[in-house]
Amino acid sequence: MKHVLILFGGVSSEHEVSLRSAAAVIRNVDRTRWDVSALGITKDGRWLLYTGDTEKIEDGSWLSDTACQTPAVLSPDRSVHGITILRESGCENVRVDVVFPVLHGKNGEDGTMQGFLQLAGIPFVGCDALSSAMGMDKAVSNTIADHIGVPQAKWLAVRRAEYAADPDAFRAKCADTLGYPLFVKPANAGSSVGVTKVCAPEELDSAMQIGFAQDDKLVLEEGIDGRELECAVIGNDEPLAPMVGEIVPCNDFYDYEAKYIAEDSEIQIPARVPDEAADTVRALARRIYTALGCTGLSRVDFFLRRRDGKVLFNEINTIPGFTSISMYSKMLMAADMTYGEIVDRLLELAMEKWS
Repeated sequence: MKHVLILFGGVSSEHEVSLRSAAAVIRNVDRTRWDVSALGITKDGRWLLYTGDTEKIEDGSWLSDTACQTPAVLSPDRSVHGITILRESGCENVRVDVVFPVLHGKNGEDGTMQGFLQLAGIPFVGCDALSSAMGMDKAVSNTIADHIGVPQAKWLAVRRAEYAADPDAFRAKCADTLGYPLFVKPANAGSSVGVTKVCAPEELDSAMQIGFAQDDKLVLEEGIDGRELECAVIGNDEPLAPMVGEIVPCNDFYDYEAKYIAEDSEIQIPARVPDEAADTVRALARRIYTALGCTGLSRVDFFLRRRDGKVLFNEINTIPGFTSISMYSKMLMAADMTYGEIVDRLLELAMEKWS
């Protein structure tokens, strides 16, 4: 049997989301094919081998479990090809065949972990370091979308120092280029953390400071009056995008609360949109996925603009939420895959790519 290591937690604003996703993955790995280990990363960056109940990962109590007292790290030494467990009696190396990094946001989805795994020579689920970094950085992915002709909202990017040097000039640029309302987003964050809707110029500076608390680079986008569509993509060289879903957020936009706290957001799978619009979403999702060099999985998000029915690219998530009720898994489940089959297929794709 092959040995799979599930990485969870992470130094990220999406730490709690990772815990829920990882618990779902661990429960659904086919134990007739895979031996499973779990390695948790705390919010302050400690790495701990976890052998306790999966439920304690999900509710965040794993750290207080006696089964979580053993430090362990991924080894960059390719002869180890796995983890080094730091026991009181000495170090123990454990070989790992494939890693599933269930790490959302910074320090997990942004290419940092992927680069480490590539250095260590260990196969892993999902995109490589470059694709992950490009997908995470909204300014980069937006630039590539423009280059390959994928329509999207008007947008601007700005760094902290640039904004601080002349905020008045940037405010004027926003008004001329984007108009109001607009959205301020950290270039490198996920789950809508640090995102603010700005309806008037006097609200802009506060929104910029909220965004800069998450990242030194921000992306500003024109406000789109549109429906929010998502598309699950799975595969390596010939990716499939079988299903389109729609989010009807309970809040003004699909922010962190609407995604993970409030229970009033509505999910429609398949999305109740014209066939032509759904076909366009699937085609553009594959185009973005391929242009970024993605492999394994991604969720690609779009707007369907109400005034003219045009499909506009919003963002790509290379490690989307992965609980059994997350949009990514629900879309594939609606395309006749069980959750366990999705996990198994992703592990197979990782082995195919890196082996």
